[in-house]
Amino acid sequence: MSQSLVKNLIHVIFSTKDRKSLLDDPHVRIEMNAYMMEICAQLKCPAIIANGSENHIHLLCSLSKNVSGSNLIKEVKRVSSIWIKTKGSEYKEFYWQGGYAYFSVSPKDVDAVVKYIGNQEDHHKIVNFKDELRAFLMKYEVTFDENYLWD
Repeated sequence: MSQSLVKNLIHVIFSTKDRKSLLDDPHVRIEMNAYMMEICAQLKCPAIIANGSENHIHLLCSLSKNVSGSNLIKEVKRVSSIWIKTKGSEYKEFYWQGGYAYFSVSPKDVDAVVKYIGNQEDHHKIVNFKDELRAFLMKYEVTFDENYLWD
């Protein structure tokens, strides 16, 4: 084969440092979602959707053959953290958590994942972030140590 062809969809999840509700302004959160999608596009990892709540973000994107998941997430977190600090003094202490989770998504499941990510506001009226992340880790059979899961 003379070319490299890849279709690698990933669902990324990470929170603000200590899960602080720093994204409580819905207008800033909408801007953050759009900005993260721009960052992904610049890295040739087009995002299908970005959404979250006041303390975390979900991204669904197509991972480029030339970018690792860890490098994509590192850059999205780095650039978006710099960007949000330009939105006002209330964001001067804004930081993302050190870690992240991401999971592969089958093309046949994209619509369900898009719906799930788009429904974050209603979802988190019922389920908190910690329980949500634990459920994903168990669903995908990811071994984790609760002592190192949160920062």
